[in-house]
Amino acid sequence: MGEIVTLPVITRLDLDADRTLENLKGKIEGFVMVGYDKDGKEFFSSTYSDGGKALWLLERLKIQLLKDNDE
Repeated sequence: MGEIVTLPVITRLDLDADRTLENLKGKIEGFVMVGYDKDGKEFFSSTYSDGGKALWLLERLKIQLLKDNDE
């Protein structure tokens, strides 16, 4: 089997969740994670104990996501 190379590009394709999490090891200070579990149920997790900090981060990055889509 060939070697899998992860390119540092933005894509319109969905990425494998497990591979993405593996690639983030050692690279981030903290996170807020939202999504769906394998049963299709909504999922939320955060390394921040302060709900206000988690919500602040979500809102700031929501603005960034909306700006990126406008450009």
